[in-house]
Amino acid sequence: MNIGIDIRPLMSSIRTGVGEYTQELLNAVFALDKKNQYFLFFNSREDVSKNIPKWEQENVRYISTRWPNKLFNSSTKILNFPKIDKLSFPTTKSGESGNEDMDPRFREDDKLDVFFSPNINFTALSKKIKFVLTIHDLSFEYFPEFYTLKQRLWHKAVNPKKQCERADIIITPSENTKRDIVNCYKISTDKIKVIYPGVSPGFRIKSGMTNGMTGEKYVLFLGTIEPRKNIAGVIKAFEIFQKRYTLHDSRYTLAIAGAPGWKNEEIFRQINESPCKEKIKFIGCVKNEEKPALYSGASLFVYPSFYEGFGFPALEAMASGVPVITSNRSSLPEITESNATLVDPHRPEQIAQAMYNILTNQTLQENKIKNGLVQVAKFSWEKAAKEWLNSLPT
Repeated sequence: MNIGIDIRPLMSSIRTGVGEYTQELLNAVFALDKKNQYFLFFNSREDVSKNIPKWEQENVRYISTRWPNKLFNSSTKILNFPKIDKLSFPTTKSGESGNEDMDPRFREDDKLDVFFSPNINFTALSKKIKFVLTIHDLSFEYFPEFYTLKQRLWHKAVNPKKQCERADIIITPSENTKRDIVNCYKISTDKIKVIYPGVSPGFRIKSGMTNGMTGEKYVLFLGTIEPRKNIAGVIKAFEIFQKRYTLHDSRYTLAIAGAPGWKNEEIFRQINESPCKEKIKFIGCVKNEEKPALYSGASLFVYPSFYEGFGFPALEAMASGVPVITSNRSSLPEITESNATLVDPHRPEQIAQAMYNILTNQTLQENKIKNGLVQVAKFSWEKAAKEWLNSLPT
């Protein structure tokens, strides 16, 4: 079978949650499957080949186009062109188009049987090709206030509902997202399959702290710096914790890490005006290889997001042997079960109390760490890849 895959989420040097999902899933799929033929598509006017993972195996090829993204998206939206499955470009192992030495097995008239999009995007396909689509969450439908006007217009233009209706199979990372799609878009449950993502084995490595935090005791938040993650609630909870529950034997700092997002001016203003600003450290974007050390050096991980389709950071922290406080909303209770401390994200005082309870109770800490490691073992990229392969329409 010839399978096309949209790898546009991998073009950026900064890996978002969708980018990590795409790369980890494909790593596992290609490790298992040497039979099907894979054509990986991306489009960029700029040379982004250095950011694209290099899967050097015989059944994986790359197809790239050099359209300006605005032109590509506009043409896809208005003209329903170009059809990605009809693109006839020489394919290479390196991720760069234009190679004259095209592998003879991959002729220009090769036709794709299935096209997989690991996230919503501007996508034009022929009517007969099977389409598999991952929908991570519907936060843009339920919480439009967390997005900029430009982002809201982008989602309106890309039309996720229409893509769900077009898809033969929809993959979601949680039962929560599946329910949201059924309720919001009125999609039949029959074509929605829940496939839980895995957690990278790298997060199971205990290591020393980096990024200037060595030797300090700290509470950690890691996620995109945007309103939906409820960083404002984390800061307010930390202030309450410092005021009411000062511990005589330690001085905790709050470490906030993550890639820059949007509508975050208020977050930085809150940090600068906080009475605890000397104890709040903004680390910024953290490379993937640095994340395990950052997690494992923390005394506590706090992630009271208002809405998540899955919530990788909560499980990554569990895998790193750190007790977790997270939200009692959306998918987070589903993926952490009773192994994290669940809080109402709208109640900073409840988050602060949970912080105090864990940081002052060693038995509770140990139980949360032990149970968290058991919970994380349920999530495997190999298992996800097998389920993904089995879900492909024939």
